[in-house]
Amino acid sequence: MLKHATFLFAVISTGFVYSQYCTAVGPTTTIDSNVKSVVLNGASGSINFIGCPGVVGLQDLTILSTTLNAGGNYTASIEFGTCGNNYNGVGEAWIDYDQSGTFDASESIGTWQGIPPAPVQAFNFTVPFGAQNGATRMRVMQYEGGTLPLNPCATFSWGSVTDFTIVITNGVDCSGYVGDDLSDPIVVSALPYIDTNDNSYCYGNQNLVYNSPDVYYQVNPSPMMQSISVSLCGSGFDTFLSVVDANGNVIAYNDDAPGCGTTSALTFNTAGYGIVYVIVEGWGISSGDYTIEMNANYLSTEELNLDAISIYPNPAMDHFVIDGYEGIVEVIDNAGRVVLSLDDYTEGQHIDVSGLNDGLYVIQLTTGQQQRSKKLLIGL
Repeated sequence: MLKHATFLFAVISTGFVYSQYCTAVGPTTTIDSNVKSVVLNGASGSINFIGCPGVVGLQDLTILSTTLNAGGNYTASIEFGTCGNNYNGVGEAWIDYDQSGTFDASESIGTWQGIPPAPVQAFNFTVPFGAQNGATRMRVMQYEGGTLPLNPCATFSWGSVTDFTIVITNGVDCSGYVGDDLSDPIVVSALPYIDTNDNSYCYGNQNLVYNSPDVYYQVNPSPMMQSISVSLCGSGFDTFLSVVDANGNVIAYNDDAPGCGTTSALTFNTAGYGIVYVIVEGWGISSGDYTIEMNANYLSTEELNLDAISIYPNPAMDHFVIDGYEGIVEVIDNAGRVVLSLDDYTEGQHIDVSGLNDGLYVIQLTTGQQQRSKKLLIGL
C-alpha cells in the first residue's frame, strides 16, 4: 500500500524504540463505569479480581497471573459494571499471544455492549498453537460511551483499563530465534544472500515505523562494493523495507517497489558505511512468509584499473600523493569505515596518513557521479 514518503521518512528518522505496551491509557476520572470483576482459571493458577474503587489511567495488576496452554480452551468471566451511576458503554479483552507489545484485533477474546448492571460475560477462547511461550499480558477495557471495536491504547473520561499477566506454555519456543532486534541480528556473512523466513511469530515490534513484527539483518559491506540491492518481491504480505547504520540513522527505505506489487525492494550506496542493518517488517500490522534476497554491486574492472591515475608512494609511510586526479578523496579501512576524507583534493597535494594504523586501505575517488577506487598499503 502506497504511503506518503515524506511522512514515512520523518517517522523512521526518529530512530529506534523497543517495543513496550502502551500505558498512557484509560479513564481520566474514577467515577461511574468500571470493570467489576475478572475471573480466569488457567491450567495452573487463576486470576480473581474485584474492581472498585475506580483507578485513573491504567490499573497495572500484572502481579496477578495464570498459566494457559497453547491449544487449550478457557473462559474469562468478566463483569462490566460501575462504581457509580449506570451509563451505556462497551468492553473488550485481549491477550498478546505473540508478545509483540501490542494488542492486535486478532488477539481479542471477547466484546460486550450494554448498560450496567449486566450479567457476567463468558468470553470463551482458544489459545493459538502459535502463541509464544513465556509471560505476556491480558488487557481488559471498559469504555463508557465508546464503540466497538475498541482501541486498546485509548484514553477517555469514564471507564477502566486493567492489565494482568498470562504465562503461555506448550506454545512456540522462540529461544533459538535471532533477528528480533538490533542487538541480536541475523548476520549476513556473504553476498549474494537469500533467506526465507516468517515474521508472524517469535518476532516483536522493535522498529518505530509500524506496529508489525520486525526482523533485523546485519551486513558488513566490503570496500570493493559500490552498492547493495535488497528485494522482498514475491513475499506473502504487504512489506516495508528499511536500511539503517549502526547508530540507527536511516540510509534507505521502500514501501511498494515498481513491479513488486505491495512488496518492497531497494538499492543503497555502501560508500562510507561500515556495518548496516536491513530491517524487514509489514505495513501496519501485516506479517507472514517472506523471502529476502541481497546482492552486491561491485566497482567495475575499468574503475579498479585506472592507468591515468597513480598513487605514490605505495606502500606509504606518512603521506601519499595522487597524480591525474582532483576531487573528493576518502580513505576506507578494511572494516568499511571512512577514516580520512578530503572534500577538495588538488593534484599533487600530500595526504597525511601518519596517524593511521598499518594495513591495506581503499582510496575512493569521487567526481560528480563517477566513483573510482584504488588500493593503498600503509606501512611496510
